[in-house]
Amino acid sequence: MRSLTYARAIREAFAQLLASDPRVFVIGQGLWSPWYVGSSMESLDVEFGRSRVIDSPVSENATTGAAVGAALAGMRPIVVHPRMDFMVLAIDPIINQAANWSYMFAGKASAPVVVRSIINRGGEQAAQHSQALQAFFLHVPGVKVVMPATPYDAKGLLAAAVRDGNPVLYIDDRWLYQETGGVPEELYEVPIGKAALRREGRDVTVVATSFMAAQAVVAAGALARRGVDAEVIDLRSVKPWDKELVLESVRKTGRLLVADAAWATGGVAAEVIASVACEAADSLVARPARVCLPDAPAPMSASLEKVYYPRSETIARAVENMLCLKEASCPTGSRS
Repeated sequence: MRSLTYARAIREAFAQLLASDPRVFVIGQGLWSPWYVGSSMESLDVEFGRSRVIDSPVSENATTGAAVGAALAGMRPIVVHPRMDFMVLAIDPIINQAANWSYMFAGKASAPVVVRSIINRGGEQAAQHSQALQAFFLHVPGVKVVMPATPYDAKGLLAAAVRDGNPVLYIDDRWLYQETGGVPEELYEVPIGKAALRREGRDVTVVATSFMAAQAVVAAGALARRGVDAEVIDLRSVKPWDKELVLESVRKTGRLLVADAAWATGGVAAEVIASVACEAADSLVARPARVCLPDAPAPMSASLEKVYYPRSETIARAVENMLCLKEASCPTGSRS
């Protein structure tokens, strides 16, 4: 299997979907410019024509509404929002229209639209260009939400999203674009709603999303050198999410840490921890913990960004605190 970057894996998925299905088209801002979407869509307009790769005006609501309408008419559109922050302007066609269509028409009609939303932060981009808003959509029935963390999943989940038949929010993170990994040449699907067990362990369960899933693997390696055996689960999908795998892991390890690079309050981490507390509380020997962003807007200062955004070291430190490796006593007990 060859190795591709995360961005090139997305680009290959787009190309193969456009080539294999005439119903597929792409619409969004800046699709003819690599400045907006990097190498993830490079020259697709040249390869497939600008009638199928459409560079839209700066009107997120209208562009998304047009894509939803095309989906209702039988097409398989992918609408691209180069910055997730401004997708907020398109919440109406996503939540009020696409998400409800199948339910309102008793399953006889649906809106199979894929909304690709890019998290684009760091580099002193500040509060209006750095937001990860997946929790907004986790709350909404009728929308599926996927967050690939590897090149393999970036390609496979995009294919699965387009073929799913329901509205799917596909969230990728620019901080992953240069990550490399094995990617098959053929078009394939990664099942929506199925998490990936990235590392087996016995001491603590680390559940993570997107960029934080990649950082969790790094953290687990560092913890292993200290004698801590961390199990790492990459959720891949946050709506629906793989509750069964998480519960199985927590019942084995007795400890849970959830890492999601978004605000802590009302987020993915809160949902996972609440579910575990409801369904596997008897297995817990320590209080669950979250590694998330502070409940504050993203700073502009580079020095403040280093504190604001969690990394692998943040995850490792949180696990160490949970296991009382840095404290004289452990108030929550221990598990052999």
